[in-house]
Amino acid sequence: MFGLIGHLTSLEHAKSVAHKLGYPEYAEQGLDFWCSAPPQVVDHFKVVSATGQTIEGKYVESCFLPEMLANRRIKAATRKILNAMAHAQKEGINITALGGFSSIIFENFKLEQIKRVRNLDLDFSKFTTGNTHTAYVICKQVEDAAPGLGIDLTEATVAVCGATGDIGSAVCRWLTGRTGVKDLLLVARNQERLENLQAELKFGRVQTLDEALPQADVVVWVASMPKGVEVNLETLKQPCLMVDGGYPKNMDATFSYPGITVLKGGIVEHMLDIDWHIMNIVNMDVPGRQLFACFAESMLLEFEKLHTNFSWGRNQITLEKMDLIGEASRRHGFKPLLT
Repeated sequence: MFGLIGHLTSLEHAKSVAHKLGYPEYAEQGLDFWCSAPPQVVDHFKVVSATGQTIEGKYVESCFLPEMLANRRIKAATRKILNAMAHAQKEGINITALGGFSSIIFENFKLEQIKRVRNLDLDFSKFTTGNTHTAYVICKQVEDAAPGLGIDLTEATVAVCGATGDIGSAVCRWLTGRTGVKDLLLVARNQERLENLQAELKFGRVQTLDEALPQADVVVWVASMPKGVEVNLETLKQPCLMVDGGYPKNMDATFSYPGITVLKGGIVEHMLDIDWHIMNIVNMDVPGRQLFACFAESMLLEFEKLHTNFSWGRNQITLEKMDLIGEASRRHGFKPLLT
């Protein structure tokens, strides 16, 4: 069995779907209540591979909300993720993906140092961030969508915003090593990490967001857009491909402009319908056929019987691992979302 640990996009979103998730008593509660709410299994489903193999999975709602970080409820946020992991392990799940902010919180606050949750010793080999598959899918979205817009990657400039993160650095490695992209612009907040990444790649230029955007034929967003950032859409190239790998998405509404194509990055389609509720609740366009690539990684690891923390730790994603998970993804009927 595989597991998925996720969360909703906001307090407002959480309150609006509480009835659908099966805990209507949460619907009228504020942030303080959600900070103490326990994790719950809210969905149990089957997934059938293109090979005919069938596996079962469970979705664990962590009850984490992004407002907890915005309001500096750090202890509540970290407790949410640890408790959700413990809950998944108690359910006897073989491999569980940490979706959305779950993996970011785990890494940024060094939760690997906390191995015991109440009376349970966490077995980290039972968890994966799903970042390898997400990075692979984003790269394939760039490769597959660009030509249709008249963008030749060998003549193109690609900006990666959030380049030093786990997914961002993997995308940069792939673009450098596999696509022959002409120019790579590295954008992130931490200057030292940017310089280290540039030294590793032996390629690319460190730029600010304002410098990079007007130059880019393709923009890959793998970090949440800072509040207050305003982009003059008239300064962007046309055509321009935007691949938005954030959660919640950064630009679906704000980047509607002639000549700009926005793809929901890190989303895959599956060839067979999945009978589940959670993708309806997170407003996936085709809930039975579409899902987050990080979630799909745990499915792939269960299909392949690779019960290990395949994606774990910052900047550990290699091209070889991306090849491996990509091959499994294709074999079991997943493909990158291109519409």
